[in-house]
Amino acid sequence: MEATQFLAIQTETYKLGFIGAGKMAESIAKGAVQSGCLPPPRISTSIHSNPARRLAFDSLGVKVLPQNRNVVEESDVVIFSVKPQVVRDVVLELRPLLTKDKLLVSIAAGTKLKDLQEWAGHSRFIRVVPNTPSAVGEAASVMCLGGAATEEDGELVAKLFGSVGKIWRADEKLFDAIVGLSGSGPAYIYLAIEALADGGVAAGLPRELAMGLASQTVLGAASMASKTGKHPGQLKDDVASPGGTTIAGIHELEKGGFRGTLMNAVVAAAKRSRELSQS
Repeated sequence: MEATQFLAIQTETYKLGFIGAGKMAESIAKGAVQSGCLPPPRISTSIHSNPARRLAFDSLGVKVLPQNRNVVEESDVVIFSVKPQVVRDVVLELRPLLTKDKLLVSIAAGTKLKDLQEWAGHSRFIRVVPNTPSAVGEAASVMCLGGAATEEDGELVAKLFGSVGKIWRADEKLFDAIVGLSGSGPAYIYLAIEALADGGVAAGLPRELAMGLASQTVLGAASMASKTGKHPGQLKDDVASPGGTTIAGIHELEKGGFRGTLMNAVVAAAKRSRELSQS
């Protein structure tokens, strides 16, 4: 049976397995269950000695199996969600079970498709770079298909990761830049939220109110940029009236090199991602 036929027939009944039961795997499993993409009995993972992780997956109704090999044997789609430094050993250990009728997916940071495919012994692999807001269903994920992954495979993975946010498709050569922007980007925004709240406190607001306003303001601004289709510069101009408070604040940000600093942060993180993927 050809791989294309396999998934075309089994799309509505496929079973999903996670090798690695960390927070990202939990987020994806939770999104798949809550969105109705997959019922809990069709999802499995293996947890050896971490009661908190077992409790998290048990609470979703996901099957927790004794060994990684049991997860692979049970699954049609296998997601490797282990740390980058151990993904090679894990894939090689499971290689005899990673047959071509199984779609393999990796979310291990910095691990290239060519290596994953070599370790697995075939190229029906998809690499995905998600980010931590998957925990609240607002991920920005990007995927790239391996040599033998079909369009149907890509659609299945897009639907799965679409259950925890938005997903794009891009050439793997762009992945280091993607890591620098969406992978590391949430941390930049957390710093901005903290700084906005500190500014509110410095201006006389109670800490709790300042933090709530800062968080909601960033959320609202991001929603405006995402949903209105307007360029961020236009949205900024809509807020900044002549001689008003907003343009005074923007002037201070420009004097501090705010935009250039953010750009430099993305470029620095992308550079570091390239260094790590080559080591």
